[in-house]
Amino acid sequence: MRIEDPKFVAALRELEVELRPTSSLSELTSLSIGGVTDLLRIKKHESIPGLLGLLDSHGVPHRFLGGGSNLLVSDGELPWVVLQLASANPDVVLEGNFAQVDAAADLGRTVTYCAKHDLGGMEGLIGVPGTVGGALRMNAGAYGMQIGSYVREVKLHRAAARRIEILRGEQISFEYRHTSFAPDDMMLAVKLELPSKPYKEILQGIRICNEKRRSSQPLGQKSAGCIFKNPPGASAGRMIDELGLKGLSRGDARVSDRHANFFVNAGKASAKDMLGLIADVRERVHSTFKVELEHEVVIWA
Repeated sequence: MRIEDPKFVAALRELEVELRPTSSLSELTSLSIGGVTDLLRIKKHESIPGLLGLLDSHGVPHRFLGGGSNLLVSDGELPWVVLQLASANPDVVLEGNFAQVDAAADLGRTVTYCAKHDLGGMEGLIGVPGTVGGALRMNAGAYGMQIGSYVREVKLHRAAARRIEILRGEQISFEYRHTSFAPDDMMLAVKLELPSKPYKEILQGIRICNEKRRSSQPLGQKSAGCIFKNPPGASAGRMIDELGLKGLSRGDARVSDRHANFFVNAGKASAKDMLGLIADVRERVHSTFKVELEHEVVIWA
């Protein structure tokens, strides 16, 4: 979708929203897959209600993009514009055991920054790509921890109310790879309460997690992390592996040889290739194990 009306473009400038025409989402997602549309970069949280009102008044559909690390976007000309927060500077502010973090902040950098100030608890997230906002939305976790355990407040734009609100941690439901946020709520910032821990001890935990990832995940390849959620009491990757599906491909979309729940872009895979592979694997798992796998990757089709 293109924004070409000069008055519309001028209104974006007044809101301090940067227009990046004809942006390829393949350059903004970890899978390197996605079509083309206009990108709107938001520099001030306070601009969001006005921006959404402007988009509504002109009938321009939109979607929110975080770090693009858990996302599969369809090919071709996209029928909506994409909104993305520009990261604040500084994007992490510490006060005692509390960390105030901008949603656009890089997750791994945030974990490392807190660790250097003797704040731990999130060691398992060090290798999870993407932004803090994306981690919040899906309640990212690894190796027995999840970010929701440390959330005390979330600042967000509530789509239903069309205003910026602050929610306390107890007002939010954090479950396995799921939260109570509405799909069109926009994460803006979070306050985390982290346990004190010596940096050397945190660093050792980070090293252990990194070693586990290096030995089991295709870190050097283009992927969106786990494609499917683990069903209760089971492992999606183990079921896919038991079916002998590692290496199964459709075009350049391929089931990883290292981790069966990671699907990689081995070259120039299209969204059509990846969606076809996902559907094929899902059907084979259902046929054999009678389990309906649920997507963990977010699909914009």
